[in-house]
Amino acid sequence: MLPGTGIPFRRLLVRSLRSVDLDIHVVLDPIRLSLSVPQAMLLLVLRRPAAIFTTGGYVALPVLVAASVLRIPVVMWDGNVVPGRSVRATARLAGSLAVTFDSTCLSLAGRKRPCFVTGTPIRDPRSVSRVDARTALGVAAGEKLLLIFGGSQAVRRFNAAVAEALPRLVERVRVIHVTGDAGYDEALAGRAALPESLRERYGPERFLADEMTLALAAADLVVGRAGSSTLAEVAAFGLPMVVVPYPHAAGHQHRNAEEMVRSGAARLVEDADFDAAALLAAAAMLDDARTHGEMAAAARSLARPGAADAVAELVMAAAEGRPLPAPARLEAMSRGVAG
Repeated sequence: MLPGTGIPFRRLLVRSLRSVDLDIHVVLDPIRLSLSVPQAMLLLVLRRPAAIFTTGGYVALPVLVAASVLRIPVVMWDGNVVPGRSVRATARLAGSLAVTFDSTCLSLAGRKRPCFVTGTPIRDPRSVSRVDARTALGVAAGEKLLLIFGGSQAVRRFNAAVAEALPRLVERVRVIHVTGDAGYDEALAGRAALPESLRERYGPERFLADEMTLALAAADLVVGRAGSSTLAEVAAFGLPMVVVPYPHAAGHQHRNAEEMVRSGAARLVEDADFDAAALLAAAAMLDDARTHGEMAAAARSLARPGAADAVAELVMAAAEGRPLPAPARLEAMSRGVAG
């Protein structure tokens, strides 16, 4: 994504551990890792950064090792309730930590380094009003809007459920459905098969980038996965959610989802149980104004729209050699009640 933005960046030789297959990379990856440490050392010596921000993991290891040698302060952020093994390992090289969930601090920091609950940095939910968003998307007054998106992983489960439920679904609600590339043509075909009077109520999209802010601001209910960013954005917009955790990746999403469900802001449907019937049942939640209102209030109670400001404050304190901010100050910033 970066080349088209004009943001300068440099690659290290180390690569992401994308699989556990026994192939040539089993031999090459340790070599790449060992060569990346002096490469990172040289880059840091030349650039002289005041601080380093990282989300940890295997690919961050060379830079964090070099930063430790050069005594460059490191701030790490992690958004999962249960951090992965590589994140837990690299957290030892960070001077301070920022996390989304309280329980993550114990997993990453113990009592050895400062850890702050900042929430997940997201796009600014205050950049557009609900009225303006619904007008821009053509959502009529009183019309209920359901937003369905499965992230980058395993969207086929969502797409199949939408395809089967679509004729009955659009009779009840307006739908924005993020299909991914692979499901887009089939979704267009499904739209074309609808009665002409209902076609405008179904909006398939390959992806939503900046438009996601409009969709979230306009929506009444979200059906989606349980990635940290997804949950944070849904909460920031005060939206009830039907959450379908991605069943792999060591179960991280399931633990994330449980936090949302425990608060009353979401209902959980297991991936194996998510089908057309489950989707129609989710849409039926919009008919229960009391339950919808209670879930929306619970979502708002979790919101941290200023998380990016809180993390930035932590990074700037490290870069400038200032004492780290008080937890109460970062808490207020993340909640959006302090500058």
